[in-house]
Amino acid sequence: MTRVLILGGSWFLGHEIAEQAVAQGWEVTTFRRGRTGTDAEGVTTIRGDRTNSEDLKRLADAGPWDLVVDTSSFVPRETLQMARTLEPAASRYVLVSTVSVYAGWPIEPLNEQSEVLECPADAGPNYGYDGDPGPSTYGFGKAGCERAVSETFGAERTSILRPGVILGPREYVGRLEWWLRRMQRGGRVLAPGRPDRSIQPVDVRDVATFALTPNLAGVYNLTASGRDTMEHLLAACRDFTEGDATFEWITDEQWLVGQGVRQWTELPLWRTYKGAWAVDSRHARDAGFATRSIRDTVADTWAWLTSGGTAIEHERASELGISYAREQTLLALWDAAQLDHCGAE
Repeated sequence: MTRVLILGGSWFLGHEIAEQAVAQGWEVTTFRRGRTGTDAEGVTTIRGDRTNSEDLKRLADAGPWDLVVDTSSFVPRETLQMARTLEPAASRYVLVSTVSVYAGWPIEPLNEQSEVLECPADAGPNYGYDGDPGPSTYGFGKAGCERAVSETFGAERTSILRPGVILGPREYVGRLEWWLRRMQRGGRVLAPGRPDRSIQPVDVRDVATFALTPNLAGVYNLTASGRDTMEHLLAACRDFTEGDATFEWITDEQWLVGQGVRQWTELPLWRTYKGAWAVDSRHARDAGFATRSIRDTVADTWAWLTSGGTAIEHERASELGISYAREQTLLALWDAAQLDHCGAE
């Protein structure tokens, strides 16, 4: 029987990975502090802190593991200690990283050969700097975590997964939930950018499935194919909430920027930079990565929410979304700008 250790396992992606591994008949153990979240049914949980060397030794002694899936690495030196402790007791290590490790994200189109931010494997928290819209300490940290695992386990025993935006049931940031609630309210909705803009959010269940792929090694971007658009997303949110929303597409994105609208947060998933939704995932697809449509993700997320699903509270959720009053003010200003434009002609 396959024995898998999940570092994390109680939140969004980690919980989904645990559920899928249990469903496959694997012996699943999670390692977490136990302060937040819930354990998936059928798992064995070892309580501990990844910064505590005694806890890590106790974890390694509970092995051996055929597979380690790490969904909770952010500080390189902590990941380095974890990897070194588990290396004798684990066959493979899968690290969930992020597209934010790329030096060019979100400015330029990317693939796995694109330049990665430079960060040592033993770096502490807050290494690097935050740019706008460029690099972030989050991206630097994840790049250092990648190096820590790769240097310890070697290329043949390491899988690095770099997802973009992950959506679906249990999402704790609340990007999709915000749009669903806004469509449920109805009325005239500020829709940012072009309706036909290709987007690449990926479903949490598809990422989890790929993370458990047998004998996987290498680096993989995990993004949707790009066949879905912003209009597909918003229309699905309206359809499944059965609201009466109408869309006002503000295609002059620089007008929105000029009004001080914060990209990515005030209007979730909206970003003007050409690289935000241009991350190549063909390498992963060649290895079996498959993605469902945004419509399926929206439908299942709404079903989860309306059946009593509640996401874990997270600090990032507080900065998300634009108020209804501000949205309506912006729409009124947009209408006035269009009238002025028509009058000038």
